[in-house]
Amino acid sequence: MAGEIRHDHAIERASTTDGLPVAPSMLPGLEAIAAGKQTAPLNQRVAVIAAFACAIAVVAALLAQALTRLIGLITNACFHLRLSDELVSPAGHALGGWVVLVPVAGAIVVGLMARFGSTAIRGHGIPEAMEQVLTNQSRIPARMIILKPLSAVISIGTGGPFGAEGPIIATGGALGSFVGQLIRITAEERKTLLAAGAAAGMAATFGAPVSAVLLAVELLLFEYRPRSVIPVALACVTGTAVRIAFLGTAPAFQVVDIVQPPPAALAGYVVMGGLIGFASVAVTKAVYWIEDGFARLPIHWMWWPALGAIPVGVIGLIAPRTMGVGYDNIEMMVSGGFALGALAWLCAWKWVSWTMSLGSGTSGGTLAPLFTIGGGLGALLTAGAAALLPGLGMDPRIGALVGMAAMFAGASRALLASVVFAFEATRQPLGLLPLLGGCSAAYLVSSALMRHSIMTEKIARRGVRVPSDYAADHLAQVLVREVALREVVTLFAEMTVAEARDFLASGRPGAGHQGFPVVGPGGQVVGMLTRRDLLAPSADSSTAIARLVTRAPLTVLPDDSLRDAADIMVRERVGRLPVLAAGRLVGIVSRSDLLDAHGARLRGETDAVRSRPLPFLDERR
Repeated sequence: MAGEIRHDHAIERASTTDGLPVAPSMLPGLEAIAAGKQTAPLNQRVAVIAAFACAIAVVAALLAQALTRLIGLITNACFHLRLSDELVSPAGHALGGWVVLVPVAGAIVVGLMARFGSTAIRGHGIPEAMEQVLTNQSRIPARMIILKPLSAVISIGTGGPFGAEGPIIATGGALGSFVGQLIRITAEERKTLLAAGAAAGMAATFGAPVSAVLLAVELLLFEYRPRSVIPVALACVTGTAVRIAFLGTAPAFQVVDIVQPPPAALAGYVVMGGLIGFASVAVTKAVYWIEDGFARLPIHWMWWPALGAIPVGVIGLIAPRTMGVGYDNIEMMVSGGFALGALAWLCAWKWVSWTMSLGSGTSGGTLAPLFTIGGGLGALLTAGAAALLPGLGMDPRIGALVGMAAMFAGASRALLASVVFAFEATRQPLGLLPLLGGCSAAYLVSSALMRHSIMTEKIARRGVRVPSDYAADHLAQVLVREVALREVVTLFAEMTVAEARDFLASGRPGAGHQGFPVVGPGGQVVGMLTRRDLLAPSADSSTAIARLVTRAPLTVLPDDSLRDAADIMVRERVGRLPVLAAGRLVGIVSRSDLLDAHGARLRGETDAVRSRPLPFLDERR
């Protein structure tokens, strides 16, 4: 019997440790998951999910190339009246005042697609993907693989002030979710495929695989575990490899080599990052303030994108560079190619154009516009600091680099992704230290002034709670042996129901417990019975209590964690688990033990704050 108990426990332990259901007989490989008949252990499942992720990445990367070329085709046709798929800026067109009508026409098409296709194409894609991850088990409708990129391509190709990466990321995520719905896998694995497709799309757009992984962790996965990070990382490698096959190994933004900034300059970049953090808050609030304004209009939302496109076209008359993807603008900023007046002009009008367009509910993205606005502000602030305090040694090119990353870090709260992206997109290692300082300052300011980010505000308004902190699971760090090894009140299998009831009514130590292990003649655990089981009217008082046991015992080992125990309790809907060592009952773990473990953590944090208060803070508040 003890061997059977250990065998049952081994199955349960593998399942709770890995977070995956495990069967005694397993079929490894693709057939097992695709058929949904058997499941494989963690390492095999990760390998299989990684294989699917890489396949998705190939398709996502090819779609990235196709969508970029399609944007170029529409841009050339609408603004330059020629047939070419080269990704160009609408600037330099010969349409004159007629250029105002081009973004409006594109927005009308997007509005119609949203009305009669799917309302999910509205917005910039990442919040919608986050919502599906958090509320719908990462299920994105299959039609979004076509509708979202097509609507965004039309919006951007007709002058919308968005980057191509938005629809590419959204398309990759929808593709990963779709594949995850075709095969029989868990919701967590489907989330991994969704994140892998989205991250591969970003990696294929900018050649920035590491930052794409970090973006997936910070905005989609909400965890950092091998089972999710490994497939996403391999997908990003695959997506980048496809990009190299098409475009080579050159960085996304060519920058003349920069020099190591002195310590005083580093302090300046941190201060500048903090100022950019204030700007990121203003940008986010402006987008949603405008969105709220459109919501109060007495016309159907289908026409909002067309209204939002009017300022895009008008601004395009006086600042043509504000229209389209604007990657050339970013490259000129970090290379020092803009005069200060032109930079201020572009930055200001891009802010107005983009916030009006995105706030209207059209299909577009946030990355490239935020990079443009932040890069412009960073270059301007750095140039001003260099003029006032030349001894600092601040470089406007580094200022632009730090500004673009700090703006995105403050607006999206994706700190590490922002830092690493700016490095990967330019291949300038000497910019890493200023980037880390500036982005951290922007993140701090944004977190202090704004509860939600530009990515989460929309879904937070719908009542969706988005995780913002990533911490180690306290229950996973506490072993069962630390809280549950104790003398256990047991009932003997040969006792009658009447005898057990007499014990419950006796008031003896342990008689008030809610659950009891039932042990056989050799001391082996044969099952668990609750007070309700023993007092049930249907239980014959002359029956041996062993006959009331209806399931094999669910147990844990002393070296298991409380997280393992909690997972078994939740999955099997039980409130307590016997603890076995070498087949012998040595303790019991209950739900109260789980709560007490959390209570110890909270008391430890409170005591630490009270015993070591910071001198400039009133800890009593």
